[in-house]
Amino acid sequence: MKPIVPFLSSAASEERGMWSQTLPAALNDIADVLAFEDMTPAQRAAARVAIVANPDPAEVRALPNLKWVQSLWAGVERLTAELPEDGPEIVRLVDPQMAQTMSEAVLAWTLYLHRDMPRYRAQQEKKIWQPQTLKLPSERTIGIIGLGELGRASATRLRQNGFQVAGWSRSKKHLSGITCYNGADGLQSLVASSDIVVLLAPLTSETEGLLNSELLACFKNNACLINFARGPIIDTPAMLASLENGPLAHAVLDVFATEPLPQDSPLWTHPQVAVLPHISAPTIPETAVQIVRDNIAAYFETGIHPKSVDRSRGY
Repeated sequence: MKPIVPFLSSAASEERGMWSQTLPAALNDIADVLAFEDMTPAQRAAARVAIVANPDPAEVRALPNLKWVQSLWAGVERLTAELPEDGPEIVRLVDPQMAQTMSEAVLAWTLYLHRDMPRYRAQQEKKIWQPQTLKLPSERTIGIIGLGELGRASATRLRQNGFQVAGWSRSKKHLSGITCYNGADGLQSLVASSDIVVLLAPLTSETEGLLNSELLACFKNNACLINFARGPIIDTPAMLASLENGPLAHAVLDVFATEPLPQDSPLWTHPQVAVLPHISAPTIPETAVQIVRDNIAAYFETGIHPKSVDRSRGY
């Protein structure tokens, strides 16, 4: 008899429906994947591993003998915040394709800012025909906050396209061709030397509100910001003040403290803000399900699950 693997999600109905079809088909010869709400009390008690996509932590806690959960997302901050320390281990989705997808988005929106697209859009609205001076990529420094899998892939792609690249991480790192900073002083040095700052750090107790008025004041004059990490890393009122008074010139925002972005948010109509609907690096089902399948198959065969999140760090 095959083991049962619960699937828990509070994602949008379209995404839930897609996973509800994809996961059972991919794991058919290994386990029966059942939606949490369709499981009996006995089945819930027997579950040892679950697959989750932004689940309700209360439902995770209702699986009393769970050893670990496989997230379908790279971000697991809600799980780390709301599940008890002695609860199941949390395994993030580490998908090389996601890193490449993110690096593509970082390059695309870096080029958007590098080639003065916000200014040309503003000129179009006023019917102004005015070419701007074009800089070479080598004349721009792109600073990346967060040098995990996503940050490293993005740094590499930017370097391949001729940009000067610097990066910041909590602990010291050495990456070929990348100027690396760490620590509080290093973070100030990074933003002070970067023309475009890209946020790719995880949301933790240490990074929440990281971009506050004090750090934003350290940015170069007319610097730009890209946030592809998590909304709460930015102090939004401080960012708006920086856009209004300097030094910040433009912000590309793909993530927000509340999603979808509320209709009354001033970000929607701000002339110096580009709003995206959390699309910089979506999970690619075709590659993600194979990783999930391999992880769960290995667990049932050996009893060993992949590397889990360090709860003290939050990632």
